[in-house]
Amino acid sequence: MSAEIVEVSVKGLMPTSNGCAVFLGNDDKTFVIYVDPSVGSAISMTINGVKKERPLTHDLIGNLLLGFDIGLERVIINDVNDGTYFARIILHMQNELGRKFLELDARPSDSIVLALQQKRPIFVAHKVFDLVEDMTEILERVLKQQKEDQKGEEEQ
Repeated sequence: MSAEIVEVSVKGLMPTSNGCAVFLGNDDKTFVIYVDPSVGSAISMTINGVKKERPLTHDLIGNLLLGFDIGLERVIINDVNDGTYFARIILHMQNELGRKFLELDARPSDSIVLALQQKRPIFVAHKVFDLVEDMTEILERVLKQQKEDQKGEEEQ
């Protein structure tokens, strides 16, 4: 399995005019997935540990998994086609009959939120990782700008 996939993490978020840019990567490479504003907000709230008054859809799904004793094993961003990414959520369940794995098709954006909430790994297929453009320098500029903006706000 390890030869076919690469583990990544969320390295940064940036609001865009149409939603949010999610920077995913590791020490070798960083790439961007664009998500709608509500999912970008859910990712940000999860990363920052923001408590919500009411559960969001991702919280509901997480609670359902917990209620049925189903674990999220991992998330894999497994394909990209014309800038559209595809993902699979790998679930597991164990009971008196044995252990069962289930693989579900999902949007990468939703998959990322669930993986972050459940503290589970996010992987990218090597074929996808090799295709995507390295955005490490862009991320570094974005993080530097965010830090400067934050410093400016604190001084006011």
